[in-house]
Amino acid sequence: MPAKAIYPTMLHQDPRYFRRANGIAFSRMGSAVGQIFWTHTDSGRMRFNFSEILGNSTGVAISNAYYPDNRNASDAATKLGIQIGVDMTANTLKEFSPELNRLFSRKRRSKVRGGH
Repeated sequence: MPAKAIYPTMLHQDPRYFRRANGIAFSRMGSAVGQIFWTHTDSGRMRFNFSEILGNSTGVAISNAYYPDNRNASDAATKLGIQIGVDMTANTLKEFSPELNRLFSRKRRSKVRGGH
């Protein structure tokens, strides 16, 4: 939660995801992944996404406080890497969601119409 509210406000960074919506799939995926590390500031400039990384790190710290058996640097780094990977996947799904929606809705419509 801190990545989505507190840190962006404190650091004047925009937590929203901005779709490219055009270009080749590889460049769009690169843009989706890159937004984990680079974001817009309130002034419109690009800057390292401190709020994302600090927010995920805070989440890992809270998790470590809740699960005392896994309180070492290696486990924390693994959890942080997984969280960043999840966020990259979420950004990729946001980028390609219109295409995925069209693809799956076509399949659903053809089944409703009697297709196989």
